[in-house]
Amino acid sequence: MTYPTKYIPNAITLSNLLSGCFGIVAATRGDLEMAAYFIWIAALLDFADGLVARALKAYSTIGADLDSLADMISFGVLPSFIMFGLIENALEVKGTWIPYLAFVIAVFSALRLAIFNVDTEQTDKFIGLPTPSSALLISALPLGTLAWFQVLIASPAFLIVLVLVDAYLLVASIELLAFKFKNYSWVDNKLKYIFMITSIILFILLRSVAIPIVLVLYILLSVVVSTKSGHEPTTD
Repeated sequence: MTYPTKYIPNAITLSNLLSGCFGIVAATRGDLEMAAYFIWIAALLDFADGLVARALKAYSTIGADLDSLADMISFGVLPSFIMFGLIENALEVKGTWIPYLAFVIAVFSALRLAIFNVDTEQTDKFIGLPTPSSALLISALPLGTLAWFQVLIASPAFLIVLVLVDAYLLVASIELLAFKFKNYSWVDNKLKYIFMITSIILFILLRSVAIPIVLVLYILLSVVVSTKSGHEPTTD
């Protein structure tokens, strides 16, 4: 009997969703660090399901729908709960409505995923910040140990501004690179390789604090590549 390999990517996707659920439980119990780690696990599983699907050629409509549903939980709802906890911890006055602003991230993540599912232009690029990148940014906040970083996340104003900026980036009309390689030559992918090497070095030096820095570099690199492509001459 042949093992139904076509179900393997969907099983990985559902594991992504399960990781998001576990993270939400951790966040509601006040363990924001553990909740952040579940975002990382979900991100690895989100990467793996696409990799396995391509390797097994196991593509399906249900797989694409499952992926969006899992991403909504792990990269939309879970980071909102983490941000809710961070804002609540940072406020001197408890019991206000202000922490609920965190769920703006969930709302715009849903909008982002809905747009992505019907947008045929987002095959070799992203328009707006992908939900995993948004979630990884939020996950860095409870894990950062550097003194200046701790000062930032203790500021309700900073956290609220970050929520609004993150929500905007999710649906912004900004072309961002999708790291899908047509080939692996240095010449064709020089900027991508440099970015990846720089990111690894930053993670080694700064650990989770590197995530927001890498995200800014990612956006800047995407703008540079988009601008360069826009100035290339076209032929009929």
